[in-house]
Amino acid sequence: MILTERETPKGLLVSVCDRDVLGETFENGEVSITVSEEFYGGEEAETAEVATTLARASVANLVGERAVSLAIEEGHVEEANVLEIDGTPHAQFLRM
Repeated sequence: MILTERETPKGLLVSVCDRDVLGETFENGEVSITVSEEFYGGEEAETAEVATTLARASVANLVGERAVSLAIEEGHVEEANVLEIDGTPHAQFLRM
């Protein structure tokens, strides 16, 4: 997975995507997501590192089977709240 961390005044913003979706655009009717290098591009990370970072995140954006599945397994995202955009899972969470 590709992991990016950004410190913001509101806390840690994390973006995670599967390598195979980086640079792709997915559309489903009026809903569209572009997995841009600018936002999602970062370092390759192992599952354990991504899990640790998600646990510290204030906000997270996730795209791809592996990234979203890990967030579900770790209890950060409920499966019922995952969007499927052109067959690709996308989820976000905000910790307040």
